Amino acid sequence: MRVAIVFSVLLGLAGCTAPGPRAAWPPERLAAHRVVLLGEVHDNKDGHAGRLAALTRAVVGGWRPALAMEQFDRERQGALDAARPRCGRDPDCVIRAGLGDDVAPAASGWDWTLYRPLVALALDYDLPIVAANLSRADAARLMREGVAPVLGDAWAARLAEPPAELVAAQRREVEAGHCGKLPAAVVARMADAQIARDAVMAAIVDAYAARGVALIAGNGHVRRDVGVPRWLSAKALSVGYVEEAAAPGAFDVAVAIAPQPRPDPCAAFR
Repeated sequence: MRVAIVFSVLLGLAGCTAPGPRAAWPPERLAAHRVVLLGEVHDNKDGHAGRLAALTRAVVGGWRPALAMEQFDRERQGALDAARPRCGRDPDCVIRAGLGDDVAPAASGWDWTLYRPLVALALDYDLPIVAANLSRADAARLMREGVAPVLGDAWAARLAEPPAELVAAQRREVEAGHCGKLPAAVVARMADAQIARDAVMAAIVDAYAARGVALIAGNGHVRRDVGVPRWLSAKALSVGYVEEAAAPGAFDVAVAIAPQPRPDPCAAFR
């Protein structure tokens, strides 16, 4: 039980690794792109506010993308769709449906005060809300049992031999994101789960590319070098909202945001 809890916590942190280089937000509309990947540092309110403002300007200007959200697990799509007629413009009603009756928003692992405005925007402009994440339960099972039992044989074949440089990069990200305190075997399994999560997100985004789609996800997921773009069929614009410099080329656009004060993330590993 203790190991399962640790894995759950660690999986929740995956995909939230170091962001890329700073740059100014470009003036052109997001609507010029069919697929946009909008990153975040999960607890940075300034980044959330800036992303919401950019997305709102594009939607008010006529863009009507589906809103694919990491915050909802893929198996909740049916519940999200069923909730729309009865929820009307009540974002809290939709959030509860997307999480499930047995999951309180406060206990979901997400700060819904930061994501509620995105759900409200989707409801106000009748944008599809897409559940885009591989759940923590599926990711933990994938770490234990492999890809095939969780995603099926086709996915197992697709993910059987990911590029060696991608595997190495993901392992470095997982190791750095956990302060170098994880055993090598755990790092390897977590990297495999992260690669699978990005590939699944990419497939979901691709399914909505024809109509237009904006992915809302952590910076680690929208990075060009290690994230969702590695698996996309559609051409996409990757936008990171970043607190500090990292590898050049991680994003097409990097929007500088003020660092959020937070405790030492490595303290828990000591």
